[in-house]
Amino acid sequence: MDINFPLILVLLVFGTGLIYLVDVLVLLPKRKLAVEQYRTTVTTEDHEVVAGLQKEPVGIETAKSVFPVLFIVLVLRSFLYEPFQIPSGSMKPTLDIGDFILVNKFAYGIRLPVIGTKVIDVGDPQRGDVMVFIKPGDDINFIKRVIGLPGDTIKYDDKKLYINGNLVEESFITKRTDVGTGPYKVFEETIDDNKHTIRKILGAASRKDGEGEWVVPEGHYFVMGDNRDNSNDSRFWKFVPDENIVGKAVAIWMHWPKWTQLPSFKNNGAIN
Repeated sequence: MDINFPLILVLLVFGTGLIYLVDVLVLLPKRKLAVEQYRTTVTTEDHEVVAGLQKEPVGIETAKSVFPVLFIVLVLRSFLYEPFQIPSGSMKPTLDIGDFILVNKFAYGIRLPVIGTKVIDVGDPQRGDVMVFIKPGDDINFIKRVIGLPGDTIKYDDKKLYINGNLVEESFITKRTDVGTGPYKVFEETIDDNKHTIRKILGAASRKDGEGEWVVPEGHYFVMGDNRDNSNDSRFWKFVPDENIVGKAVAIWMHWPKWTQLPSFKNNGAIN
């Protein structure tokens, strides 16, 4: 079961903020009143007694100190940029397992945290974008490449991709071997003005359950992984609704595949 960090963060901000507000409106005036009443009963003020009367309870002091930090984190990750780690190889060779990426949260509109409702329309996903979204039917963040926009007809047949009846251009780059999957070929694929690399496993027959033709409904998007023979994407569970969009992946800032290894910055750069 995945931890719903956005929900936890919102609850923490709400809870600490409520404590902060109660202290300012109710408890702080009571502490001030207690100090004033003490001063009316003595001729010589004891500074230690006054400090004790003014002292905030530990819980309130902690809440007031962490609230600004939590609030800033909430704003940054909800409306500006959020970090993610790549858990699988479905986007190879563009993204590797262990890559840490930054996701632009406002590229496709300003959305409320947790519920994802768009409140300000800034832009829409474009063909070729690498997009983070919540997989339909699950509460899991996925990352794939946008292939089809609302109204597009997408066809995948014998490892060939067609958009609106046009074969997507691809050019061979190199042949390599992976310990896990064996030999594969890397191609440069061009979708509209976006050039990116994709991977096809040699000798692997096309997955017949991943072949077909789809018409993308309004308010939805068709997505695929760049590792075409090893990706759980729209070919198998159809479309991503607009309300499931998290943001646009824009950059790799660190590579750290295992906790037992040192992090590196070999993959750093913009995501194409």
